[in-house]
Amino acid sequence: MKPITPWLAFSFTLLCATGVQAADTTGPSVIRDYTDIVAPADQQAYETGVKNFNECLHQHGFKYTWKAWIHETGNTYAYSYVSDPLSWESFDAMSVAGKACDQALRTAVNPHLKSETSTFLEVMPELSHMPKGKAPTSAFIEVTYFKLKPGHEASEAFIAGAKKIAAAAEKSNWVVNYMIGAVREGDEGAPDFILVIPAKSWADIGKEPDPSVWKMIENVYGKEAGQAIRKSINDVLQNVSAHVDSYSADLTYTATDK
Repeated sequence: MKPITPWLAFSFTLLCATGVQAADTTGPSVIRDYTDIVAPADQQAYETGVKNFNECLHQHGFKYTWKAWIHETGNTYAYSYVSDPLSWESFDAMSVAGKACDQALRTAVNPHLKSETSTFLEVMPELSHMPKGKAPTSAFIEVTYFKLKPGHEASEAFIAGAKKIAAAAEKSNWVVNYMIGAVREGDEGAPDFILVIPAKSWADIGKEPDPSVWKMIENVYGKEAGQAIRKSINDVLQNVSAHVDSYSADLTYTATDK
């Protein structure tokens, strides 16, 4: 879907364009994201290192899948790796299971990094509009970052508006599927919310949705109420940025049953 101006990217991962799977225990469903920045001269060596690291994980029966996404716009020497949605407790077990390959990571991958950031994304189904069940893996995702103005009131207003939009999308069976995650433990400068929209192709990304997000909302709530929702969200935004990622099967680690 074609990104629309700032917040309007509702027309934009877990979350990650593959559907939100149920966590393995009760509690919040959480996705972990690592984003690596690589120097152009180190790109080939870095990708080889990631493949070697993944092979180590396979050899040790690592049971957690990490999907790889290559940034196609913005910083095109950036790579993001996202876990499936899991419980918080699962990341304790994941940490223990991955220790066998820590040295492979440090020797094969880390030397080729310029920097790396990590954050957790808490999946928010009440703010999202995704197909029932597991959706197929998409070739692309549009990712939009929302940084809100300081204060609890801004977060409450954003969530309230996003809930109304998701409810309208569900009621009208809107053509656009999207997922919203709340950023947790992202450090200074991290966005507060991330919006992800799956796309099959560049043509899909460039296609204008019909109806548009705000026309869809107006059809459900009426023009005056739709404008009020739009204003309530725009008023709390401090910064919005967006980029497109492509799925990399070569760098993805897919868990196998052992």
